[in-house]
Amino acid sequence: MKQNYNLLKTIFIIKSLVVIFTTGLFAVDNSGKYLSNDKNNSTLVKPINNLNDEEYDKFILGRSFFTIPWVEAPSVTTARDGLGPLFNANTCISCHPSNGRGNLINKDGFSSRSLVARLSVKSNESTKHQEVLKHKGFVPHSIYGNQLSINGIHGIDFEGKIKIDFAELEVILPDGEKQLLLKPKYSLVNLNYGALEKDSNVSYRIAPTLNGMGLIELISDKDILKNEDEHDINMDGISGRANWVYSNLTKKEELGKYTWKASVSFLKEQVAGAASNDMGLTTSIFPNENCTSFQKECNEAPKAKDVIDLPDERLDAVTYYLENIKTYTSKITKEYKEGLEIFEQISCSKCHISSFDTKKGFKVFPYSDFLLHDMGEDLSDGRVEFKANGNEWRTAPLWGLALHEKINKEKPRLLHDGRARSFQEAILWHGGEAVKAKENYMNLAKEKREKLLKFLEEL
Repeated sequence: MKQNYNLLKTIFIIKSLVVIFTTGLFAVDNSGKYLSNDKNNSTLVKPINNLNDEEYDKFILGRSFFTIPWVEAPSVTTARDGLGPLFNANTCISCHPSNGRGNLINKDGFSSRSLVARLSVKSNESTKHQEVLKHKGFVPHSIYGNQLSINGIHGIDFEGKIKIDFAELEVILPDGEKQLLLKPKYSLVNLNYGALEKDSNVSYRIAPTLNGMGLIELISDKDILKNEDEHDINMDGISGRANWVYSNLTKKEELGKYTWKASVSFLKEQVAGAASNDMGLTTSIFPNENCTSFQKECNEAPKAKDVIDLPDERLDAVTYYLENIKTYTSKITKEYKEGLEIFEQISCSKCHISSFDTKKGFKVFPYSDFLLHDMGEDLSDGRVEFKANGNEWRTAPLWGLALHEKINKEKPRLLHDGRARSFQEAILWHGGEAVKAKENYMNLAKEKREKLLKFLEEL
């Protein structure tokens, strides 16, 4: 009898432990493998913890193709030839120094390679344009394609250059503090293939930080979509909506999570798109050179030995590298908690959602909902990308911006086009759905504004 009792007791204990472990009560927090509070200029180039030898080799392979310059074909460096014929930069780190956010202006005082001009034209509603919109989300410029190339290989004229200029606007806060804003008057000059056609659209965009790029795919679509409120049912003035986009990987419509307008679904696809647009490298996802039919010399340029410049093995390695770099996250200090309280109080957190649970059981802190929001006319670029209209932008993740000054020895230029020199300027440019949050900020006591700004600078 006693033996049966002990047996039943043992079975009960085992079953109880199974329940505890399966419900996560004793779940291991492995966030330290992925996240780092180390605020220095090398944080984003470090691998996550505990990669085995095979994983580390793949990480190093990806890093090499991300950092070592590509060369034009034909070349004896066959593993790394195929640059161009038209391109902006010959390495990924040219636009993402130490995997951080790009700079607006280079050391010579001109626009840096981190600022790109995305090009498109207004759809004429033809069947051809409708098909292009379905698969690309926009209609490329007939002469200049998807993006202006500021460089060309030997014998190929570059497409043009970006000229930076600003107008000044003064904003006076309710307590009398004055803030000067810079309104961009960016333009294209030295266009070597002719003037832009009448209905052309130019959207100027700065390269974002790569902090946390791999962790975005660990957030479930369901958790992102539960914050959608397209018709503002709760009447809070915020109507975030998903951008549903065509994926060249799955050949179907997917939830967009990457780029300034959430027009790409998967990190691998984002890497392939950057390889094509920024360096003129072909992949299995984008197998064609970035020449338009109007660019004869570009189309006749020497080809690399291999048909695909960045074959799948190497594309996968670059993607793996970005998936497995450390992600910076701020320390939870007393100042952090005070700043977060103000951030939530003035409704910034309705779009810049502080945290998500991941599929691996730990929290990440992107400060974004990854949804589209109308940001008003002042921030509009007029460009359509799939479901995103000209006034809409994906909520920009704020994580990792604290590292910019460590990496570049200067503060980051904020917003999609780098116009804002500080978080206060960025906030004061907010319009559309964010007007109320901006007004709440402006009406804060100066002491609270300073606490909030300090909080944002540490994210």
